[in-house]
Amino acid sequence: METMPLLQTREQVSDLKAIGFALAGFTFWVLTDTFVKIVGRSGLPPYEMVAFLGLFMAVFLAIYGFARGQQHLLRPHRLSRQVARACLDMTNNICVVIALRHLTLTIFYILIFMAPIVTSLLSAIFLREGVPWRRAAAIVTGFAGVIVAVHPWTGAREGDWVGFAACMVCVACFSTNMVWSRVLTQTESPESLAFFSGIVTAVAGFALMAFVHAVPLTFRLTIGLFAMGLFCALGTLCFYIAVKHTSAANVAQYHYTQLVTGTLLTYLIWHDKPGFYVFLGGTLILVSGIYIAVTARERATAFP
Repeated sequence: METMPLLQTREQVSDLKAIGFALAGFTFWVLTDTFVKIVGRSGLPPYEMVAFLGLFMAVFLAIYGFARGQQHLLRPHRLSRQVARACLDMTNNICVVIALRHLTLTIFYILIFMAPIVTSLLSAIFLREGVPWRRAAAIVTGFAGVIVAVHPWTGAREGDWVGFAACMVCVACFSTNMVWSRVLTQTESPESLAFFSGIVTAVAGFALMAFVHAVPLTFRLTIGLFAMGLFCALGTLCFYIAVKHTSAANVAQYHYTQLVTGTLLTYLIWHDKPGFYVFLGGTLILVSGIYIAVTARERATAFP
């Protein structure tokens, strides 16, 4: 008779730990994006930035694995799936670099918050999941929020169409990666997923540097790239640990904390304040996205 409460307590502790890792991961990613924007202003090619990002990620994770005597966790078990998922990460990272050169951190995160909305819509189309009218209304509200935030009817925009297009690619890659990671973590360790992502990104980036063009690095740029790799490694590792111990829908809810930390860093570093349309659009996306994430969590709890 005492087994069920004990199991529930353990599940609650596991969920709380997963939530903590999710919050830490999304915060580390905000710090990564901040350094991406800072380094990106130097004119360094995106492929060179992601090459060093992947290299430093792999190095940090290798040190982490060997220091704990768990280097075996870095080895992939299903190589083809790891390569495919790592390519999604690499594409996402390149588009993040491009987007942050053309958008403020605030508008970047508002557009990125379309990920739960797109995931819900794709699930309805390809998995033939039913879409209740309330969720459909939330999806429509979210897309309306994007239009309001971009406000194409005015001349004063906080970005351009290159940044908007790059963000849409980020949303597609991140949404696919988030759902797929939940499946892969059943056979692959979080350390392996993050480490292999860094390896593939570094190999592709340095290959482009060898055949296209490489820009000499200064000491300040090297420090910025080092910080990018460190925070990205920490964020990626925390994210995969979170989705290993709880559902992707549960983790997705805490994605929205990036808007707070991103807006705060934008103000502190660049003194940028979001305009009225950005604030209104962000509010619509925030409300619709949280509703979709909460209902997805309830559905995952009811039908594990």
